[in-house]
Amino acid sequence: MRGILGIGNPGFKYKNNRHNAGFLILEKFAESKSLDFRASKADYLFALGKQNKDSYCIIKPTTYVNRTGQAALQVIEEYKIELVDFLVVCDDINLETGQIRIRRNGGDGGHNGLASIIYNFNSNNFPRIRIGVGKDFSEGQLSSYVLSDFNVEEEKILSSVFKNTLLLIDEFIGGGYSAMLNVNSKLKNDESSAIIN
Repeated sequence: MRGILGIGNPGFKYKNNRHNAGFLILEKFAESKSLDFRASKADYLFALGKQNKDSYCIIKPTTYVNRTGQAALQVIEEYKIELVDFLVVCDDINLETGQIRIRRNGGDGGHNGLASIIYNFNSNNFPRIRIGVGKDFSEGQLSSYVLSDFNVEEEKILSSVFKNTLLLIDEFIGGGYSAMLNVNSKLKNDESSAIIN
């Protein structure tokens, strides 16, 4: 079993926020697989799927971003998922809008959701896909920026980003981080995917 968790805030008012990039991608993924999220008895919504012989669970926490780790821990305990098989998808202000970066492990990069997961796992050894949302904000305006909606130009950029991210998730389900890394390298070499790095 592999798990894919998107980071975001629950509730309609946050739906198209920059901070909800992880949720938006998982919703696109669920739609592409004809899956519906349903409520769990814990702090997350989930959908179960199977790709060839590979089972997976996609997760949207019902906690706010800074408590994401609570839901993440519940998921890996419920489904007995190893950390190397648990992929986190999140926004990243340290990347330009539209950039995609994958990592096998690492720190939180200033992201409260990742920090919460690392704290609850007592480990940073889980893979992640980071989606650049840029940092076009003044000092002290970080919270307002990530909790604001993507603008029209950003939405155009993100349409191709989401398409490529879904490919990466597919590969992760089928072959783990190494398979995802191989596809990411191919996308980086594709001129049409020049936004990936």
